[in-house]
Amino acid sequence: MEKQKYTGLNRLLQSKSLQMLLNIIHDGTFTDFIKDWKWIFTFSKKYKWIVVLYTAVGILGSSLGLVSAYVGRMLINIIVEKQTDKLWILAVIMLSSIAFSLVMSSVSSRIFTKISIYVNNDIQAQIFDRIIDAKWQDLSKYKSGDLLNRFNGDVGTISGNAIGWIPNLLINIYTFVLTFFVLLKLDVMMAFIAIFSAPFLLIMSHYIMRKMQEYRKRVLELQSGMMSFEVETFYNFDMIKSFGIIGYYSRKLRSWQKTFKEFSLDYNKFEIKTRIMLTIVSTIVSMVAFGYCLFLLWSGRILYGDMTFFLQQRSSLSAKFNSLISTIPGMLNSAISVRRVRELVDLPREEHDPELYEKMKEMAADGISVKMSDISFGYTEDKNVYSNLNFEAKPGEIIAVLASSGGGKTTLMRIMLGMLEPQRGEVSLTGSDGSSVPINADLRRLFAYVPQGNTVLSGTIAENMRMVRPDATDDEIIDALKTACAWEFVSRIPDGINGTLGEKGRGISEGQAQRLAIARALVRNSPVLLLDEATSALDLGTEERVLNNIIRRHPAKVIIVSTHRPGALKLCQKIYRLTENGIENVSFEEAVKASRQYYDVSAGESRRAVPDPRSFMPKKDVSEKVDLFPADPTDNMWGI
Repeated sequence: MEKQKYTGLNRLLQSKSLQMLLNIIHDGTFTDFIKDWKWIFTFSKKYKWIVVLYTAVGILGSSLGLVSAYVGRMLINIIVEKQTDKLWILAVIMLSSIAFSLVMSSVSSRIFTKISIYVNNDIQAQIFDRIIDAKWQDLSKYKSGDLLNRFNGDVGTISGNAIGWIPNLLINIYTFVLTFFVLLKLDVMMAFIAIFSAPFLLIMSHYIMRKMQEYRKRVLELQSGMMSFEVETFYNFDMIKSFGIIGYYSRKLRSWQKTFKEFSLDYNKFEIKTRIMLTIVSTIVSMVAFGYCLFLLWSGRILYGDMTFFLQQRSSLSAKFNSLISTIPGMLNSAISVRRVRELVDLPREEHDPELYEKMKEMAADGISVKMSDISFGYTEDKNVYSNLNFEAKPGEIIAVLASSGGGKTTLMRIMLGMLEPQRGEVSLTGSDGSSVPINADLRRLFAYVPQGNTVLSGTIAENMRMVRPDATDDEIIDALKTACAWEFVSRIPDGINGTLGEKGRGISEGQAQRLAIARALVRNSPVLLLDEATSALDLGTEERVLNNIIRRHPAKVIIVSTHRPGALKLCQKIYRLTENGIENVSFEEAVKASRQYYDVSAGESRRAVPDPRSFMPKKDVSEKVDLFPADPTDNMWGI
């Protein structure tokens, strides 16, 4: 790894954050840095008067704190000199200032917390809307973990600094300058001891603190590793138990614990050493100031209260200096986070036309046709998934799309939905009046899509159904469940449609989860239904019943099914097969033949593709007439 280079005054401080700021100024990207902060202020400007109030309260609180300390100095001097006639006045002033300062700090904390929450929610809401509305292909370039990190971590960093950075900077500068000038007025030498001790302590402690951060980072990495191991272990309990390898995982846990223990103890030892070293350095600086104060006290130039005030404010001055220095990392981290967040905010958005949707919605009851004209699409420039693809589905038709695994069935549906944009060609919807319109994000609401995999979410069954149509009645939900052959098991669940499911539908089988997903699509009651391998976990009989129910109860729907299974294929009026050259209409017999080939080659699911285990058995005497592998009456999986 390349060694960090420090320039200018930062050769002494060796601060990575300060060096980043210097580099930004040097390489000419300071303009971008300013733009990032302008973007932050677009969220905080609506709270500008609250920010001003927060700053004013902070400055007032700091002033009162200094007044309280100064009055404390006078009180000590009065007690030492036994000037009791002024004691009660100063005591009242001191107690009042302390009480008022406490109120101000509490109000300041409350204001800061409220604004931070508001700004955080504003930024998160905007980014969430942008992510949801971003074009699918652009969004898919980001990993889900990266999106979550930006959505939570980076937004938190931005919101924490959006309204706090400048006010805190102003408050710290004001307090630092005010404290310095008060000390300067009382004693010039004491003021300079206080101001020079701050950078001295910072330089001395920087190396130690950097090493502590490295140790801390390593400890956190080990904690993350242990957590990943634990999560993976708990997630794979079935596999661990079935293989009988509990001992292996138990030994692995103890190995992690041993590593973590050794490093934690090593870190603790280093932490103790550094704390001692920092304490010694801090004590030396404090003793210098204390010695000077004793000299002044001995020579009669100050009183005991003055000495207490000097020592207290010297410490305060050092703390404010460190606070001022620490604003640089916060400022830079926010700018970096803004850049990461703005990448999401600036993603291309989908096209919308709500008026067009309302127009087509009026014709939905009579059916909507879907047409793909001269479609060419590829995820990369050098390789197309489709070339010159033409496809049409009319109301009342159930159409199958057949392809090998990875042959583009899901991609075809995403293009139909307008989630992917073809390089050439157009997807359009045609209403009963003959008007044809190109697909957009709003027209997607005319589709009900059941993707591959388990899409059941935690919550009640009714909540899963109503997420696509909040006004759906219980009777409509039950009717959809019956059509999808799901009511037969839902009715046996305690509380029925109000029964609660776990994450990913925990508590039901994959086939039951698929039937719930189909029912949810039916509750949506859209004129076009897309089923992407949505019946793959169902047995042949249930699959046929589900599809027959949908056809019978929704005769005007366009139903497009991507499948390999002959049970579904034989119910379709048209069967299309995707090829490298585009799409072709095939007969049922051709489709079954292609489907069998796809199973053998890509999925490995056909029993005909599995070698007969008897061929590996020792030869037996024919006279024994023992059939180790009797015929399976369900072997004819193709249903023909």
